[in-house]
Amino acid sequence: MTTHPHPDAAAVGRRATQILDLIESSDEHARLVDSTRKYPDCWATFTGYPIIARFDLEMDAEPLFREALRVLCLKSAVYELTGGDEEAAELVVSAPVDEMVHAVLAQYTLCASMTRRLGIQFVHMTDRERFGWHRGDYTHECYLAAGWGEPTERYWIDADETRRRLKILNNRYASIGIHNEGRRHDIDFNRGDLALVVG
Repeated sequence: MTTHPHPDAAAVGRRATQILDLIESSDEHARLVDSTRKYPDCWATFTGYPIIARFDLEMDAEPLFREALRVLCLKSAVYELTGGDEEAAELVVSAPVDEMVHAVLAQYTLCASMTRRLGIQFVHMTDRERFGWHRGDYTHECYLAAGWGEPTERYWIDADETRRRLKILNNRYASIGIHNEGRRHDIDFNRGDLALVVG
């Protein structure tokens, strides 16, 4: 939990809406959408998108991109309103949305040139990341203040439900030799192992 004070959620919401409008009306927006979606094989971890029920890249890519862009705008607004407080700007978000934030920021050259031209700053540092999003928290208040309505339940999965789903996933992963949320596996890719996994 950060000890850095957060600005008023209504002020964050107003500024985030302005930032999103700037981005969506920029010449680079269409390219950002296209390039973020172009290499989906590089996106996925074992703990982000897979916690979405019946995840389908074709169906989920566009709404996830929209949520990620909103999060980046909220973070940018907090960063700006706090005079550049990186820790305060690292808002707590749902795991699948955070994973799409990574996919957007992987378009580094485009993001850097676009934000520089628009006079805004995208904020995201892994060493500042905190997990455990809950409805009713500060991020939720800012999101509502931006006028975007309730965060979509399909993608905004709270911390308790995330833990429950990860337990289910990890049991499934373990059944095919994948452990530690995808950070270790027992598969040595010989024919016996592959037959076991495929069979």
